Amino acid sequence: MLRSTSVLLLLVLSAPAWAGHPAPEPAQPPYVPDSGSLEIRCGALIDGISDQVRHGVTVVMENGRITGVKETTGAATGLPLLDLSDHTCLPGLIEMHAHVLESFEELVDLTLYYGYSLDDYLEKGRDYARISLDAGFTSMRDLGAYYGWADRLLRDEINRGEASGPRLQASGFYLTVPGGGGDLLEVDGSEEDIPPRLRMGVSRSPEEFRRHAQAAVDGGADVIKIIASGAVLAYGGVPGEPEMTPEEISAVVEVAHAAGLKVAAHAHGAQSVRESILAGADTIEHATYIDEEGIRLAIEHDVALSMDIGPGDWMIEEGRKQGWVDEFLRKTIETTQVQRENFRKAHAAGVPIVFGTDAGIYPHGMNAMQFAFMVEWGMTPMEAIQSATSVAARYMGWQERVGALKPGLYGDLVAVRGNPLKDISVLQQVEVVIKGGLVFKAP
Repeated sequence: MLRSTSVLLLLVLSAPAWAGHPAPEPAQPPYVPDSGSLEIRCGALIDGISDQVRHGVTVVMENGRITGVKETTGAATGLPLLDLSDHTCLPGLIEMHAHVLESFEELVDLTLYYGYSLDDYLEKGRDYARISLDAGFTSMRDLGAYYGWADRLLRDEINRGEASGPRLQASGFYLTVPGGGGDLLEVDGSEEDIPPRLRMGVSRSPEEFRRHAQAAVDGGADVIKIIASGAVLAYGGVPGEPEMTPEEISAVVEVAHAAGLKVAAHAHGAQSVRESILAGADTIEHATYIDEEGIRLAIEHDVALSMDIGPGDWMIEEGRKQGWVDEFLRKTIETTQVQRENFRKAHAAGVPIVFGTDAGIYPHGMNAMQFAFMVEWGMTPMEAIQSATSVAARYMGWQERVGALKPGLYGDLVAVRGNPLKDISVLQQVEVVIKGGLVFKAP
């Protein structure tokens, strides 16, 4: 009995204090998004923009938006008060490259997707979205789902408060060549075996890419995803080789930019990196084999790199255990180290880099493990944090919504124990998640 009482006391003493108000239950569907009002007293605050850490700061959220970030005083606002004086508060984190409806489990056989129904997809997606939110990622770009428009449906459920998850930018479907990195065609397979819902963006000419890009725009995509080079996790793909021509890339960019949407270009190979930048892509995904010319062009054209340098070790170890496709495992081994080395070169040269992990090729919710790799390969801890806050928000076009703790933005805040500037790994243990002023996670 004494031991049980001691454990309970420890939990009470270590939990955030709700001064004068009962602790709310974490928000559960159905709920009214972006409706929360809250006063949060932070022990330390990293605002996502400044390089300086502030101490003794109170963040005020009203009706889902931040209305004040000020020095903590004894004056009460009358709002529910959450005391995080023994935590470090940060903006809600941003994942710039995720596949929130898909998982590593299919890497033993991608043709498993042939038999999935839309309900199968959405059921998994809801779980993965909630796991991602609990990990501290309050905004996310979904850069491709094999089942066309599944991510749009999940995005809309979250926006209506029918599911819990990050603020999603949906791409709708991959724009890819037949048998390319966004197609599920096996090397000796038949296109007729693949359900049409899995091939909405398969294109064979600039005209087809233009038409399918317009279909993505008209259908409600927030971002357009192209597969410019071969892929690691695709049958027959050669990551260093182009799959789309410059004319095809340009056709997509013209359509997307005319609609005010950004283009995320999957490009491992140096040639595809250069051609995507010159065609007007807004971010380069992976950039594994980027060369000096690609680095120069990225700086010159203000194009951000999203380099998923974190998952490789996990993929190699688990892929061997789980019996992944030999080709996928071989290409993961070939690309992991060279991508990290080029990350270091690109960062040292001054290329903007955003936080993107390709979430889904490893278990959802583990996203923050990449921060340690970004620091190991050249970033300061503050740069790594900003890559997942204000820098990410800028390159996804949401800088007026998220990415910082400042008045006018959504009330998205996470909190951790410890100092992430001394030990970046503490971001893997997010204890508090607030999105739109609503508490979704607390100890």
